[in-house]
Amino acid sequence: MAPPVEITIPSTTLSSVPNEKPYTLYNITLRLPLRSFVVQKRYSDFLTLNTTLTSLIADPTPAPLPGKSWFKSTISSPELTETRRIALEKYLRAIAESPDRRWRDTSAWRQFLNLPSSSGSSVRSELAAAHQRGTGHQAAMDPQVWLDLHREMKDNLKEARLFLGRRDGATTAQAQYEAGAKAKSCLVKAGTLLMSLDEGIKFFDAEERRRGEGRLGVGEVRRRKDLLASARGEKEGLEKLNVSLAVKSHGNGGSGGGGGIASTQDKNALFGPNVAKPPGRVLGAPIPETDKTRELDNEGVLQLQQKIMEDQDLDVDELTKIVRRQKEMGLAIHGELELQNAMLARVDEDASRLKGKLDVAKKRVGKIS
Repeated sequence: MAPPVEITIPSTTLSSVPNEKPYTLYNITLRLPLRSFVVQKRYSDFLTLNTTLTSLIADPTPAPLPGKSWFKSTISSPELTETRRIALEKYLRAIAESPDRRWRDTSAWRQFLNLPSSSGSSVRSELAAAHQRGTGHQAAMDPQVWLDLHREMKDNLKEARLFLGRRDGATTAQAQYEAGAKAKSCLVKAGTLLMSLDEGIKFFDAEERRRGEGRLGVGEVRRRKDLLASARGEKEGLEKLNVSLAVKSHGNGGSGGGGGIASTQDKNALFGPNVAKPPGRVLGAPIPETDKTRELDNEGVLQLQQKIMEDQDLDVDELTKIVRRQKEMGLAIHGELELQNAMLARVDEDASRLKGKLDVAKKRVGKIS
């Protein structure tokens, strides 16, 4: 096991951002086995961290976060600054040195201190615990946790698609029922994660409008909105496919009223192996019947075709968004290049002017000597 991170807050700094009210920054020094670095955080960042940790972990943190002072400010009170610095250092060290790793294994803690990400298993356990407590929406308000939730949601959609494919190819009612139930369970989980992700996007949007400079930026928020819209469309398409498969199953009936697809063995046992097969449907002169459409009725074929067209439309929409983002990036690069060219031109003018002054100075030195 890796040694714990050594954390100290040896000093504070007063911010000097133009056109902004000054505030106190706490210089957090982290000493790792191979390197050391400093992270600057303000008190509101500590509040956000503590809120996220308490939403993810049911138990209180090893040390309490110092409370907010309503009558004094650290800008005008060095005593309050020093007292809060000591308390914040104690808060971080208690979490870093606690035998219980639950707080240190969260992505909120790692992002706060700019530490590398943990393994996927700990992230999954963290997200599962948050949803069991009903705090998944709050967890999605952390930018890194949002990405973990999105990855988990995409995995559920992928599993749902696999189970629907198994259900479509099932030869017994039991196998069809089990695959359908697993697909529905994955879609329900994906729907819950989508709601959490949507709440996170709303929080990032509100933060951007309120502060004017959120943690993600306008471009990143827009990109995540596009990811969410694409995932929502994919989920709706899988749900329609799930319904079409269920309609097909009930329409075909099955032995024992189970609603399954009759297997080849069942057909041979009922009609005999040498019974001539009826001619297939004619879907159109250039469109032959396939194994995927043979077991579907006309309504099922129509729904399958609509699903394919919807998937193609989603792919076109996603490609359009990618092209639009590439265009925006190209325009931004063009603007940056123009700005750099203007700066280089000014530097060239300054260099020429300085060269002229140096030439004059040399002439004068030559006359003196």
